[in-house]
Amino acid sequence: MNYTGSDTTRIIAEYERRTLEVPGDYYSWNKPGNLIMHQDTACGCIRMLDDASLSPLRGLRIADIGCGDGAWMLEFVQWGADPASLCGIDLSTDRIERARGRIPDAELNTGNAADLPWPDESFDLVSQFTVFTSILDAALKQAIAGEMLRVLKPGGSILWFDFRVNNPANPQVRGIRAREIRALFSGCEITLASELLAPPIARHVASWSRPLAAVLKTIPFLRTHYVGLVQKRALACPSI
Repeated sequence: MNYTGSDTTRIIAEYERRTLEVPGDYYSWNKPGNLIMHQDTACGCIRMLDDASLSPLRGLRIADIGCGDGAWMLEFVQWGADPASLCGIDLSTDRIERARGRIPDAELNTGNAADLPWPDESFDLVSQFTVFTSILDAALKQAIAGEMLRVLKPGGSILWFDFRVNNPANPQVRGIRAREIRALFSGCEITLASELLAPPIARHVASWSRPLAAVLKTIPFLRTHYVGLVQKRALACPSI
């Protein structure tokens, strides 16, 4: 499903700006807030996969959309995936090159997720981590969602992690509410759970009290992300 709009150009420019302006250690795990957010994200995803009987990931063919430098693909290996069964795509050539150095057995591509390079029904699991929140054009969101479903096998699942609220300090991103997710993946069975203490709070509080950060995370309106599973319906069995 080819996309002819200009939002990918804006996204590339925005990521280049962040690379230049955001300190290199801003997201480092040696910072307590970043570490607790990563751990909470991983735990939320594993719970979602386990509830769907998809954990461990052994034997599954997996595509990570917007894979960056392979951080979540490395997690998938820790969760049981075979590196040779992993595929990824990202707009950034530099990030893909870093990912290749980290996971040399994976199939990694530089390209636009609105036109995925894989055949129909190729994967058991497709994932995206904070990709859709960077997209402002509804047509591009729909194109990528359609491509994710196209390459997913019937009965396969999409692992979803993204902001559910806007970031008032960054107009280049936009939260994805449950209603929009359900519209993007119409006809699929969708399970969503709110996750992650708001990053500005997590970074501030966890630096001096991780227990307090854990308590604050129990307050629903302070959780800013959805972790979810979008299941593509299996093909109906032919009647006899």
